[in-house]
Amino acid sequence: MSEINATLETIVRRHSIRKFTDQPVSEEMLQAVLHAANQAPSAHNQQSWRFVVVTGEKKRQLAELVKQRATDFPKASSALLRMAARSIATAPVVVAVANTGELIEHGTKLFQLEDAYVSQDFFRTMEIQSSAAAVENMLLAATALGFGSVWLGVLFLIKDEVMAFLGEGQGEFMAVVPIGYAERDSSGPKKRATDVVVRRLD
Repeated sequence: MSEINATLETIVRRHSIRKFTDQPVSEEMLQAVLHAANQAPSAHNQQSWRFVVVTGEKKRQLAELVKQRATDFPKASSALLRMAARSIATAPVVVAVANTGELIEHGTKLFQLEDAYVSQDFFRTMEIQSSAAAVENMLLAATALGFGSVWLGVLFLIKDEVMAFLGEGQGEFMAVVPIGYAERDSSGPKKRATDVVVRRLD
């Protein structure tokens, strides 16, 4: 293929951006990113995700929370949490993603599996898969619109505090995604060759 498809080009260009300028993200652009996230596939079309937009003073408080908690962890984890705090602080807008548990409730009632633990684990896994697809849509939409973004999965280490801060204490932590204009141009890390990670069964 001599010319790459625009969607495939966006996928290739997407990489984690951790430092941002203070240029704001317009409400129109933010809505476009959120709409793309909401179009992700979800098990039983339950869309059992919640997007929490954090800006202004609340964003500053979230960054401070992460920074303070970083001191309670070993060196490597602490460094990643401090880096996450800086990303949150410098981005003009942060979108947190939480799983609501609605798919778990819906699926458990619908399938009526005898083993309650298997049922819970089955639908929780599908809920995570669905929200992961939504987060990836968000990252790709941000890239397509000229923004940088990063999936701060390390905040899982303090997930209960983050969820309580967000007012989503009954949900399950999925992601925190700072979005904004990259402080400088950069390229992502080199990926392993595709043929290294592919197996074929005939």
